[in-house]
Amino acid sequence: MFAKKGHFLAFLNVMSILGIAIGVMALIVVTGVMTGFGNNLREKIIGTTPHILIEKETGIRDFEKIVKDVEVIAGVEGAAPYVQGNLFLENQSRSLGVIVRGIDPLQEPKITKVKEYLKQGNLNDLDGNGVIIGQEMARYFDYHLGDQVTLISPVSGISGQAWRYELTIVGIFQTGMADYDMNLILVQMGKAQEMMGLPPDLATGIGVHLRDVNQAKDIKKEIYGLLGYSFLVKTWIDINRNLFDALFLEKWGLFIILTLMVMVASFNIISTLVVTVTSKTHDIGIMKALGATRRSIRAIFLNQGMLIGITGIFFGVISGVVLSYILKTYVQVPTEIYAIDHVPVELKLKDMFIIIVSALVITYLAVVYPAAKAAGLQPVDALRYE
Repeated sequence: MFAKKGHFLAFLNVMSILGIAIGVMALIVVTGVMTGFGNNLREKIIGTTPHILIEKETGIRDFEKIVKDVEVIAGVEGAAPYVQGNLFLENQSRSLGVIVRGIDPLQEPKITKVKEYLKQGNLNDLDGNGVIIGQEMARYFDYHLGDQVTLISPVSGISGQAWRYELTIVGIFQTGMADYDMNLILVQMGKAQEMMGLPPDLATGIGVHLRDVNQAKDIKKEIYGLLGYSFLVKTWIDINRNLFDALFLEKWGLFIILTLMVMVASFNIISTLVVTVTSKTHDIGIMKALGATRRSIRAIFLNQGMLIGITGIFFGVISGVVLSYILKTYVQVPTEIYAIDHVPVELKLKDMFIIIVSALVITYLAVVYPAAKAAGLQPVDALRYE
């Protein structure tokens, strides 16, 4: 009979350890995957657009002088002007509203990663009659290098008709973001000014690239101090605030949900200790009769419960790290959707610390009641039926 009790308690201990381990493992893997995808998305966004955009409602004149002034600011790695507007792309019976960005091919690599994203063609070939399009647009319209693209400008000509421009595809880029790859077209800056009816000395805005993207907020203040508040200065965080807020809430929402899994697993510890207290009532009574204090009895069961929790957390952390490595190294994802070939898992020490501390707190709260119950047993009650 006692052997059966011993086996049953051992089984409960193992189940309690497994419950905590699985919960901690799930927390580590999910937060790692969410962090990885979030950082991957951030890199794509800040690789396609500058870290800071400087704009003005009436456009920016003397942009070359402003570029030089901004590049002097500490933390700024480069700046370059651009012209941006909306035009129509026409292809046989189909048309599409697109964003046309006029760039200087020599200066653009200072503020974006467009050169790295080019899958076909060369950025230096972007002249007045050239155009660079995204991979999704090329797939949708079946475009290839050397094909003609028809762009229609809303700026009316002398006859009152919209201007039509026939440009040659000199490059195809792929950022991994479908919206950019489908709707963004790059042309030479002078050509963009012509299509949008702007004078040669006017730019839509100036893009700024930073050494550390996390300094964007501070450098934004410096730019306002340099140029004044007649300009509109937006950081990559301002432009994509809703997206990153949604990712943040999703990540920590999943963290809370999976923490509930650890809480459910902690009930196994409660059950284990309650059964242990019940089966050890006689032993507790003898110890109390021999002079054991409430504090020492409580410590015995607190230590047992915490040992179960710490063991589960240890195996959960080990298995979570191993599973994250397997996902990152061996599990493939569709390249055409995510522009990466494996799951982007990133484990941060801060997240790991929060997970471990949360699991320890939950474990401690779970063992308090059974330990107090054992400490509260009176010797007379424990030995009454022996």
